[in-house]
Amino acid sequence: MDIVGISNPRVVSADPAPAPAPHRRTAFLVVAAAVFVSNLDLFIVNVALPAMQQHFHGSSLATLSWVLNGYAIVFAALLVAAGRLADRVGHRTVFLAGLAVFTAASALCALAPGVGWLDAARLVQAAGAAALIPTSLALLLDSTPPAQRPGAIRAWASIGGIAAGLGPVLGGLLVEADWRWVFLANVPVGVAALAAGARVLPRLRGGESGPLPDLFGAALLTVAIAALAVSLVQGDAWGWGSARVLGGLLASALLTATFLRRSARHPAPIVELPLLKVPSFAAANTAALLFTVAFAGMLLTSVLWCQEAWGYSALRTGLAIAPGPLLVPPVALGSAALVRRLGPGRLAALGTLLFAGGVGWWTATIGIRPGYATELLPGMLLTGLGVGLVLPTLIGAAAAALPPARFATGSAVTTMARQIGAVVGVALMVSLIGTPHGPQAELDAFRRGWTAVIAAVLLAGAAALVLAAAQRRATANTAAGPE
Repeated sequence: MDIVGISNPRVVSADPAPAPAPHRRTAFLVVAAAVFVSNLDLFIVNVALPAMQQHFHGSSLATLSWVLNGYAIVFAALLVAAGRLADRVGHRTVFLAGLAVFTAASALCALAPGVGWLDAARLVQAAGAAALIPTSLALLLDSTPPAQRPGAIRAWASIGGIAAGLGPVLGGLLVEADWRWVFLANVPVGVAALAAGARVLPRLRGGESGPLPDLFGAALLTVAIAALAVSLVQGDAWGWGSARVLGGLLASALLTATFLRRSARHPAPIVELPLLKVPSFAAANTAALLFTVAFAGMLLTSVLWCQEAWGYSALRTGLAIAPGPLLVPPVALGSAALVRRLGPGRLAALGTLLFAGGVGWWTATIGIRPGYATELLPGMLLTGLGVGLVLPTLIGAAAAALPPARFATGSAVTTMARQIGAVVGVALMVSLIGTPHGPQAELDAFRRGWTAVIAAVLLAGAAALVLAAAQRRATANTAAGPE
């Protein structure tokens, strides 16, 4: 498969020879364990935020949101650099290094004496995850025959769904003991995956030579995303028309423009702009970014509502949230026939409507007094169905547009888009919810947040329809053949 506009003679584009079946299964278990803990971390930390706020006296939601957003910003900025480095030096090497850093940083998070130390350890943890995630998919595809890769991609994507389903419950259990256990839980899994991965992961050489990835470009992207997040988080406190907020938004726009201009000229850019000229790849990533804005907003608001408005414990919150995420793996794995019948774009659009319906249910029915079975649960089930249909489908559609030599880089672009969406989603919710006083003001604030989530997911649905149109044109061009 060729990507229009990309010409790089240093890239070896031949398919790697797949590993024997027993090694493939063992390699998948290693990759699954590493991806599981990195995804689990997100959901556990969400549940642990109120406990952290109680432990670090005087910390506001805006301050603690950087435990989530600092991680997501560094993760997003370094993903593609890690992916390109892996394409150059080898997927196995970068994967194991990322797993080691992630595991060590998890221990540092657990030992953090204050919010500043915790934020710093989370940045290191994010750097490890940035090396781990894109190379995990690349290693899986490296060891899988081409005909089996669509199924492997869906299985890889469903790992995140499993983590989402178990994360709230495990997080609640761990927080009942101490919030520090949400980070310590990563350590034994990481150590075991490192020991096994060193023995069974495929030892394939990198396919690139030449200049290193553009690390200064990664720094530009980091600051651009951070400036956007600061402006959104502090918008309510500073005033949306204040010089600081407007200056932050302007700085983010200028830094992004500088980053894109640099990417167009650098010999090893963080983002290969010709990738974004592939219509299916661009549309899938746009839809993934917008959907993750909605998903991150939904997750944060549901946790905060249960614990702060309804007074649930961390464990009860985890159990309340779990039914939706638990639907994601079976829906993701069972929707292959729907993908073939409807196409990825239309199926993803259907999923966004289900997700919007779930959040809309909360907006219309949730009240000040707890009513879990009739108010929260139906919406949680609808959002779970939506996530299971949307995310694996979009990830698969983006990966299908890439040649083997760009598996790590392309999957990193997709994950980067999702992380940027997570930053925006969390920042928006923190800004829209603010610090309401009184039950009715709290309900009104959360309804504002849920309305913004619905708007974001409907935009994602529109992008999914663009993906469907791009795939129809690509199919028609293939059927017509060369002129």
